[in-house]
Amino acid sequence: MSSRTRKLSVRDDDLLDQSSSEEARTTQQEQQPQPPPVNNDQDQDEDYLRKTELTMYFLVQEPTKENPDQEPPRQEQPQQKAQAVTAPGQRRARKKPTNLPGHGKSATVEPPFPWATDRRAQVHSMKYLLDKGIKTISGDGECKRCQKVFQIEYNLEEKFSEIAEYVAKNKFDLCDRAPKVWTNPVLPKCNFCNQDNCVKPVINKKKSINWLFLLLGQMLGCCTLGQLKYFCKHTGNHRTGAKDRVLFLTYLGLCKQVNPDGPFDLRE
Repeated sequence: MSSRTRKLSVRDDDLLDQSSSEEARTTQQEQQPQPPPVNNDQDQDEDYLRKTELTMYFLVQEPTKENPDQEPPRQEQPQQKAQAVTAPGQRRARKKPTNLPGHGKSATVEPPFPWATDRRAQVHSMKYLLDKGIKTISGDGECKRCQKVFQIEYNLEEKFSEIAEYVAKNKFDLCDRAPKVWTNPVLPKCNFCNQDNCVKPVINKKKSINWLFLLLGQMLGCCTLGQLKYFCKHTGNHRTGAKDRVLFLTYLGLCKQVNPDGPFDLRE
């Protein structure tokens, strides 16, 4: 082999070694972990938001160029209603109850019954009724079973004497509370179906309640609390409290109207 040929072969070997080293270096670089790529979009978004916040801040706070002395508009707050403040230890003045009729109502009414007066919740005395020849008090009752409506009559002197005697004996023992015989009265017997304890009194408007009839039949407990308070309002009695207390005051008030000289005062 000639010398020239030998030189070329050596050169080819050198080129092969150089190329293999470059490939090894490239492979090593590829195997090394690469740093994460930089997110330029995120940085741009943060810069944009920061600039936007500053711009909004200056737009709200800085006065306009046209009126540099003008202050930013103020938000109006809703006005609160003024409340009455009482000094500590001082009680608020309570509204005094009145016995007068409501606004636009007359103090007198047409008597709904011969034994009633022209005043609301007021009946005549026994002496007046006996002088007028009125000895029987009547009223309407309705049977809760057969729904029949008929008239019930009571003897004035006989029935009132029973109630007056009971009140005189037990007034102080009752402690200003109506007994069960008044709160849950025994109702009359029906004349049509002969059912016991089933006839309730017919009660219409407050100004036309048959108070004397309910008293003699001991059926005032059939009235509602509002109707009993109506009686106490127009007769000057205390009308607050439970129903048994207001019912007790109603019985005493009616007995006092029928017999003004009887022992029907609350503290006597």
